[in-house]
Amino acid sequence: MKLSTLLQACGYASEDFTSALTADLADTEVRAVTADSRKAGPGTMFVGLKGLQHDGSAFIPAAVLKGAAVVVEAGAPMLGEHSEIDGQKRHCATHLRLPEPARFLARAAALLAGKQPRHVVAITGTNGKSSTADFLRQLWTLQGKAAASIGTLGLVTEADIPPLPALTTPDAVSLADALAALARAGVQHVALEASSHGLVQHRLDGVQVTEGGFSNLTRDHLDYHGTLDAYREAKLRLFEDLLPPGSRAVINADMDPQTLAALRRSAKKRQLDLREVGENGTTVRILSRRPLPQGQELHLELEGEKLPPIFLPLTGAFQADNALLAAALYWDTPSQAPAVLALLSQLVGVPGRCERIASLPNSATAYVDYAHTPDALEHVLQSLRPHVTGKLIVVFGAGGDRDRGKRPLMGQVAAHLADVVIVTDDNPRTEDAASIRAEILKACPQALEIGNRHDALQKAVNDLQAGDVLLVAGKGHEKGQIIGTTIHPFDDRALVRQFMQARSTPGPDTQQQAQTKQDGNEVRS
Repeated sequence: MKLSTLLQACGYASEDFTSALTADLADTEVRAVTADSRKAGPGTMFVGLKGLQHDGSAFIPAAVLKGAAVVVEAGAPMLGEHSEIDGQKRHCATHLRLPEPARFLARAAALLAGKQPRHVVAITGTNGKSSTADFLRQLWTLQGKAAASIGTLGLVTEADIPPLPALTTPDAVSLADALAALARAGVQHVALEASSHGLVQHRLDGVQVTEGGFSNLTRDHLDYHGTLDAYREAKLRLFEDLLPPGSRAVINADMDPQTLAALRRSAKKRQLDLREVGENGTTVRILSRRPLPQGQELHLELEGEKLPPIFLPLTGAFQADNALLAAALYWDTPSQAPAVLALLSQLVGVPGRCERIASLPNSATAYVDYAHTPDALEHVLQSLRPHVTGKLIVVFGAGGDRDRGKRPLMGQVAAHLADVVIVTDDNPRTEDAASIRAEILKACPQALEIGNRHDALQKAVNDLQAGDVLLVAGKGHEKGQIIGTTIHPFDDRALVRQFMQARSTPGPDTQQQAQTKQDGNEVRS
């Protein structure tokens, strides 16, 4: 595709640029786009993006030497030439400056990748994105539609296409390529997680979003956004910039009043088909929930009319919120709603989201959840409390190199809602793990501190008594622990399952070995 065609499709006209060479250089042929200079080559357009750690424009010389046809960086619109000397050989590339290179990258990647699925639903919010996206994929599949979900769990689909990294929102090029591959494979329904980082960094600006959902907004990622208001504005981009006017938008009406009001204003301004779910929902209202051993019974009101009770085979009030958000994103007309809501009884839990791992013969049960914010931890603990006849035990930590302010808040939540608290390491990254734990422990000084996560999980499982419920929070589905800059194999779900199995069918010396290992660890109260 000619550069001039890409520029025109992205909203730029030739008169936007200041260069006598515009006519010649605009005919440069572009076959691929990348923000990684290592992937540059003949026919490639390299876009230098500015990040927190590096400025991609610094890698323009490297991209030119690798044969990039076009190099792009931030600045006032300009089209010219960039050259580098490698020994005796001169390498040249078309040099383009644009005010928003990240947006241009996303749109160019989408144009080069090809046609996208007809229905792409983007879901944002602090908590619940993964579950809502997966539930929507399941609902489509139950109705016989080829579907996929993209996000923290990676690319989930029955189509035979290359996998994606397990990121909440992949980079713009990977996302465009995946969507095009899904469309070519016949998948026309995709649920996509939209993170605040992905939205503010324009990673979704090339996606042809057809519907959007907003689950909630609570404190998270303030290390990146700085303030809750800036975090909110990043999330609101989905409704204010990416959703086409008149498209369907679904929100949880039980979220904080400020975000709820902002969403309603955006929906009115852009004439969105707004649907609200939750206890305060106007489209689907939750009248009551009744906890059951294998899930919950929901009593709902649809557009003011009561429905027969619906069984949801998932534990936790927040699971009902996510399932209803997914359902309301699904149906086109109100007449279809009852049948879609009836499908909720067939949903399967999402890995690492209030996932019931195992139970002991004494009825003690263990769950693993991805909760890593104060609000998420509060919701999952409250959701598990009705299932507790003994003690509610929680094992959790906090990630390093992330929002430090939420650490004592999570400690407060645990101390208030759990009977036993064990503070351990999450992903300390490059921070001192003991310092992270200390910040949590200031708010829950009665907690046990067991830095080694393996030992913390083993201690918690070995101490389970009749009727106890154990929650292991923070890492959910993840299969690695980040210490320094290295990812070490670690799976909460596998370890808890292993320890529970050992408790259920102990060998002659299993318990003695477990006790010996505990006695050798540092455990402070």
